[in-house]
Amino acid sequence: MSDEPRLEVLSSSRGDRCGATRAEFIARGILAGGALAGGGALLVALPRVAISAPSPTQDQKILNFALELEYIEAGFYAEAFAKRKLRGYLLDYVSTVRQHERAHVDFLKEVLGSKARKEPELDFGDATSDPEKFTPAAIALEETMVAAYNGQAVNLTKGTLAKAATIVSVEARHAGWIRAIAGRNPAPDATDTPKTAAEVQAAVNRTGFVKSS
Repeated sequence: MSDEPRLEVLSSSRGDRCGATRAEFIARGILAGGALAGGGALLVALPRVAISAPSPTQDQKILNFALELEYIEAGFYAEAFAKRKLRGYLLDYVSTVRQHERAHVDFLKEVLGSKARKEPELDFGDATSDPEKFTPAAIALEETMVAAYNGQAVNLTKGTLAKAATIVSVEARHAGWIRAIAGRNPAPDATDTPKTAAEVQAAVNRTGFVKSS
């Protein structure tokens, strides 16, 4: 049995709204792109995401939900880079992706302003120094991140959806890149089935990476 982290993907429990504009349709298509699974064990509270008509208040909750996940990714890659235990393609990957994830955090904090949640206390153990543990953990984090955005796409207002789309397309590239490094098919499926925010919450809990939030 594999001891890879097992992170699951998120999905929305609402159908797409009728009457979406072509731009919204394209953006929602971008936000319906990759997904997978990750493991660990600790209870951590991501922001609760309500399922109701898109509104600025709901946007704030969803973006804070995304910010929590981006904090985890940014911390994961920053620590892996600082430890200098990875080599070759993995080091190339970390060197680039750590900057992207920090930029995602900064972007979401700027959008949220004073409403942005604080960075959680994180503990990645040796997942940031052991290549055999780093690679599956990175795959799980990236695919879960894409799935998280996918699952909330229909719950965002048009303007916020456009902002989220600029991030999720890059996350999908990260997922394909690390899968290729691991010798896996970068794009195994034509589509992915999103799941709920509660499922992503459970997946993050199982990683054990977040010690307080």
